[in-house]
Amino acid sequence: MSRLGFVVLALALFHYSSVDAADAKSARGLGQSVEPFTLDNCYGKAVSLDDFSSSKAIAIVYLGTECPLAKLYGPRLSKIQREYSKRGVQVIGINSNKQDSLTELAAYVHRHEINFPVLKDPGNRVADAMGAERTPEVFLLDQERIVRYHGRIDDQYGVGYSKERDAKPELTLAIDSLLNGQAIEVPETEAVGCYIGRASEIAPSGDVTFTKDIAPIFNNRCVSCHRDGEIAPFTLTSYDDVLGWEDTILEVIADNRMPPWYADPQHGTFANDARLSQKERDLISTWVDNGMPEGNPDDLPTPPVFAEGWQMPQPDEVFAMAEKPFTVPAEGVVDYQHFVVDPSWQEDKYIVAAEARPDQRGVVHHILVYVIPPGNKRRDFRQVVAGYAPGMPPLALTDGVALEVKAGSKLLFEMHYTPNGSPANDLSYLGVQFTDKSNVRKRLRGGLAINQRFEIPAGDDHHVVDATYVARRDEKLLSMTPHMHLRGKAFRYDVRFPDGREETLLNVPNYDFNWQLKYVLEEPLTLPKGTRIECTAVFDNSESNLTNPDPTKPVRWGEQSFEEMMIGFLDTVPVEDEF
Repeated sequence: MSRLGFVVLALALFHYSSVDAADAKSARGLGQSVEPFTLDNCYGKAVSLDDFSSSKAIAIVYLGTECPLAKLYGPRLSKIQREYSKRGVQVIGINSNKQDSLTELAAYVHRHEINFPVLKDPGNRVADAMGAERTPEVFLLDQERIVRYHGRIDDQYGVGYSKERDAKPELTLAIDSLLNGQAIEVPETEAVGCYIGRASEIAPSGDVTFTKDIAPIFNNRCVSCHRDGEIAPFTLTSYDDVLGWEDTILEVIADNRMPPWYADPQHGTFANDARLSQKERDLISTWVDNGMPEGNPDDLPTPPVFAEGWQMPQPDEVFAMAEKPFTVPAEGVVDYQHFVVDPSWQEDKYIVAAEARPDQRGVVHHILVYVIPPGNKRRDFRQVVAGYAPGMPPLALTDGVALEVKAGSKLLFEMHYTPNGSPANDLSYLGVQFTDKSNVRKRLRGGLAINQRFEIPAGDDHHVVDATYVARRDEKLLSMTPHMHLRGKAFRYDVRFPDGREETLLNVPNYDFNWQLKYVLEEPLTLPKGTRIECTAVFDNSESNLTNPDPTKPVRWGEQSFEEMMIGFLDTVPVEDEF
């Protein structure tokens, strides 16, 4: 309380009007009366619910400064405030996260141009009284301060997805009904987002501590993305960083959303397997259950060191994706952006290292840089110079292996942006390092199992598309990368050797468009000439696919995310030397 200066809390438990106590838990706030409260805003000024006694409706929204959905919905809530203020509607934001300081709250207000009061709820007492659990989560009050709508703002954004089709504006529909004296058609929806970081009621105890047991796990598995300047929504680099995020961490681990890894463990062994072990999961769960003891600072492991500049050796050439930055909007869905760059290479190039580097890491989800061969207008899907996704290392080839790019080739940057609530101007770039042809023994080859002739029927939730790759020589398979768009549901690689042996190399039963993962084999697999790799993709073009732009239309091959692709990428090298 002392950090906030003057804070007054005039709180009472809810009184029930249209629901009785037995139904209160299931109703989750509907029909309950919210008693007056007074909280400080981010500038230390006391703001009371009674200050808005003349308002016909009040939307109380719980927000967090680092929650991805709270960031995305900040501008949208400001728009609601602008459009409905003349009709007597007031939006009030409340931050109950113990991990969010007043400075961070003020930065959130300025960064997202919030035009309504955002208040700090120390000790999450207002949140507890109202039964709030998530950020963002809305409680719409009528003039008598009775909760008439509870849940989400609309259905466009969810955990791990963004709908491309128009959102259903549940909050504004509820406001309109309330102002018009009509019954709210859907008075309750499910609030999705981050858990509110509540003050712990459990005294820290036990032998499992952050410094000794948990910090090594986060350093090895998480902080490559969960650190300052990276795309992850919050940092995990210190004990104080973690406090308040424990419930969200447990949820994403239990749901297998984090760390991102979608390969079925029954098939294949991969060098870049990001999964937590069962021991690591149990340690994190035990630590949270025991009140999250910090432990002895002397037990802290040496923090990982991340390159501030190039992760690859100093590049011989650097290419920006365009002449001027691309503006990423604060919210919404951004289709893939494509930029063609002419490197003016007058001779064949042999690339041994390449790194695609995002300029604005907070909004760049992934980058793929393809080769457009001389005399062609389209990219060669078999030649990917470099790729970037959170946590992905740069291309580094050794032992006489190089990527050959013919003279006169151009480069195509494919950019996938994810808005984070604030507009950004991005000018990402590529660095490459060459070697002389005399040093090259083998060329890195990109293989494809690709099918461009398909049509996914409207409403079909399990449409199968197949494609095959045939080894034309003896070669070694290094990695596999399944690629589909928003209707992608599952992807599998099966191999059939010339001697009749068969096995599944990779199975991705729950494909996620947001994570374009490359699965690197722990040991390269020899593919004798004539070996067939059969790829099977499953698409969901139904209404139940929340990311589906339009389930009423059939879908064919196309460049944009609202169209579809079916590609099983492979990286191979020949068994024998070529030079």
